[in-house]
Amino acid sequence: MSDTPITIRPLALVTGASSGIGRAFAVQLAALGYDLIVVARRRERLEALASALPQVSVRPLVADLATRAGIDTVAAACANEPLTLLVNNAGVAHYMPFADLPTDKASELLHVKVLAPTLLAHAAVPGMLARGGGTVINVAGMLAYSGPAPLEQLPVRRAVYTGTLAHLVAFSQTLHEELKGQGLKVQVLCPGVVATEFHERQGMDLSAVPRMAADDVVTASLRGLALGEVVCAPGVEHAELLGIAASASLGAFAGQSPQLARRYSE
Repeated sequence: MSDTPITIRPLALVTGASSGIGRAFAVQLAALGYDLIVVARRRERLEALASALPQVSVRPLVADLATRAGIDTVAAACANEPLTLLVNNAGVAHYMPFADLPTDKASELLHVKVLAPTLLAHAAVPGMLARGGGTVINVAGMLAYSGPAPLEQLPVRRAVYTGTLAHLVAFSQTLHEELKGQGLKVQVLCPGVVATEFHERQGMDLSAVPRMAADDVVTASLRGLALGEVVCAPGVEHAELLGIAASASLGAFAGQSPQLARRYSE
């Protein structure tokens, strides 16, 4: 009988793991000793990723998070596996004016960037609470802060996409406040333009645009967790800007009253 102790490694589930930021998360987490459940639609890419990370256990889970069946499949893994970390990274773009956005593409956006992160976190959190710890990372983007931008600044309109990212910011901040006293961490990761296949799938050539490497985005996220950042913005040099944005939001929230504002009654 062997006396060799059994090593139980932390377990992370990463969605959208077949390329870009998701793949970079998988690689860096494997280097830190995490076993992985990697989720995407393309089995061959997930199997190639697993082959590239022989030092840990990598389980491919093929699912389309644009469908309720796909969400349910991954939610079952979140509920039944002892996750240390959930990374809600899967994404779709569908950049186009609101009036031109087909309803099936709008539905896909809402499933992947709103419904899936919400339901996967809902499935994972009870187990994390029972085990006394865990982390949820929701990948959004700096476009979450772009709502007031004039057309001249952001000529490519993407109202639904921007709205889904803003949801992830508010959802993550609120969930963090709810769970921080119970041993859990929540982070929303807000990169800018990243050098991945994401925009190419939209037919957009951004090769001339300065872009951050996916590895740098993940490095910022993991370091941000150590720093206690709830909002991690890898490309924002002056973190106080994020504090100003949060203070302005809280100021508006605290500035309300049950009385009609005078500008509406005068």
